[in-house]
Amino acid sequence: MSETSHRISVADGESVAAVHHAAADDDGSDGDGRGWIVFCHGFLSDKTGSYEHRCQRAVREGYDAVRFDFRGCGESDGQFVDQTIGDKLADLRAVIEYFDPPALVLFGSSFGGKVAFHAAVDESRVEAVATRAPVTYNRTFDEYRSVVAETGELVFDTGVCIDERFFEAFDAYPFADVAASLSVPVAIFHGRDDDSVPIADSLEAASALETDVLLEAFAGEGHLFSASAEARLLERLFHWLEE
Repeated sequence: MSETSHRISVADGESVAAVHHAAADDDGSDGDGRGWIVFCHGFLSDKTGSYEHRCQRAVREGYDAVRFDFRGCGESDGQFVDQTIGDKLADLRAVIEYFDPPALVLFGSSFGGKVAFHAAVDESRVEAVATRAPVTYNRTFDEYRSVVAETGELVFDTGVCIDERFFEAFDAYPFADVAASLSVPVAIFHGRDDDSVPIADSLEAASALETDVLLEAFAGEGHLFSASAEARLLERLFHWLEE
């Protein structure tokens, strides 16, 4: 299984860190597989942990897989507070242009799901979007918005923070734009007991989308999936992609 690290230039002389997991031919050598999957991590996350496992599973299924850190996260340049959704979209586009696949699937978790949805509207090479507990409607961040409005910034337990710049950009990306424009198949996997991003948002989003949508609710699962739920998610994901 071939795994290579890359530095990809973005804006202002900065770069993002990406890892490419290459699909293998039957003889074990690197070769063109069944397609490409690019994984977008969540708001306070990075490309490690579950994303490494997901990429390894993608390779076993015959896909080239890419995981990367948005700026301000993991091994990428920049400060978290300076990054807006527009910057995250620019990072994702830079990753896609760098590897230049003929077609791809986007997979996004939580806030990475929102990024994936909006990127897919403008990227003609995206053939499908899969998400886990995606942020769709901007009301999900209303509690954060209130803190920023009152104090000027919100500092998370990890030590990173956001300020009013985040919401100035955030408000320019309503889910209504996705619902009106997205035409590729969508898969949404969501825990029924998610207290960070309500499953009701995914139900509403699935109803609003005017394309084929698979929505699967995972009983007893919260915003972070258990190992067994993650395994089931991957089984469902690659079965859906096969279909």
